[in-house]
Amino acid sequence: MDEKTIDNPGTPHASPLGESLGNSFLAGFSRHSKLWLAIAGMSCFVLAWETMARFGGWSDHVFPRPMAVALSIGELLTSGVLFKHTVASLFRVTLGFYLAVLLGIPLGIVLGRVKPIQLFLGPILQLLRPVSPLAWIPLAMLWFGIGDPPAVFLIFLSSFFPLVVSITVASRSIDPVYFQVAANFNFTPLEVLTRIIIPAIIPAVATALRISITIAWVVVVAAEMIAVQSGLGYLILDSRNALRMDYVMAGMMVIGVIGLLLDIVIKRLGKIDSARWGTAFD
Repeated sequence: MDEKTIDNPGTPHASPLGESLGNSFLAGFSRHSKLWLAIAGMSCFVLAWETMARFGGWSDHVFPRPMAVALSIGELLTSGVLFKHTVASLFRVTLGFYLAVLLGIPLGIVLGRVKPIQLFLGPILQLLRPVSPLAWIPLAMLWFGIGDPPAVFLIFLSSFFPLVVSITVASRSIDPVYFQVAANFNFTPLEVLTRIIIPAIIPAVATALRISITIAWVVVVAAEMIAVQSGLGYLILDSRNALRMDYVMAGMMVIGVIGLLLDIVIKRLGKIDSARWGTAFD
């Protein structure tokens, strides 16, 4: 990767004044107050949805009301259809995401610490990284056919490149003093990796995982509309063909809820003691 990309990843940093004001504002709210604010925001969203559906001039078949969507979610749960499609989507996301983690993190460390390999592989990664994962759909279907493999491949691509870039930046940003101390104590390469590099990049790994899992969840829905015959994306496409807009919006709501839960899980992992150094999770 080129020097400009590695040294300046383009991540915006909040100003100390803005961060201080934000923290001071939130400090005045208890945990229950924050929960009630979140509930109030969701209530406003549902109210706006109901108002648009009632007075927007659309029929219930085109823009279902919140209650109709809630009833549809209940129908899909009762029939087991929603559970089957949700499990299929989560399976593909889990498999593709784990493959990206297993390959992307080690490669990012190597690129960050071994200059010749970075010069050799950097241009290739920079060439492929801007390509949308959805642009790979025709090739994925040609290579892997129809089913889980093309969807897993697309999820892998969507998670792999953000992880590699983030870990490369973090690995290159480690203070050289640590490596000088390690040399003085005659650390082996394995000790340098496990006692210096990995602890130093954990905050970046936590942040990169949070970003990558969100991208992976978005991509799996799109891939399922084309390459497979199960999953939440397929449910939405099939419901649209059947003109069941209530099922379409039910699928959308479930996708949003699961995406929120995945983000919360990764955020919790980022708050463990070993990942809190030098980073701040919302």
